[in-house]
Amino acid sequence: MPEALAYNLNFLHPLLMLALLALSSYGMLLGIKAKKTRTADPETRKQLIKGQFAKRHFQIGSLILAITVLGTFGGMAVTYLNNGKLFVGPHLLVGIGMTCLIALAVSLTSLMQQGNLIARKVHVGLNMAMMTLFLWQAVSGFQILNKIWENRPA
Repeated sequence: MPEALAYNLNFLHPLLMLALLALSSYGMLLGIKAKKTRTADPETRKQLIKGQFAKRHFQIGSLILAITVLGTFGGMAVTYLNNGKLFVGPHLLVGIGMTCLIALAVSLTSLMQQGNLIARKVHVGLNMAMMTLFLWQAVSGFQILNKIWENRPA
């Protein structure tokens, strides 16, 4: 693989993850609005239903799951291709954990659609944990990115 391509691939994962962080924040906003729709008084609910927040939250959630899985394994693949090994540390382990959290949160969808309140609360808790970890991942990811930038080829 050409050295320039190998180096530039290092930036694909961070760019994808920044987009995913923004998309996840939007998904969270849609989830909050979907809850407001479910719990609103009948008159307010009529207005909120027009926004189709639950449907959009479900669609964005599916996209978030796909990008998370691809981003996680893509980041590991680029690291392995460029270094011949993975660096097992907090960033890698938390990233794998986040992928598990989002998969578990999405797996609760059918129960939530049946009205299971416990599944809904677990879904929210898993996603809040994931978003908290995601913010930490952004900080640790920028530290890694800085090391890559400092060691760039001449």
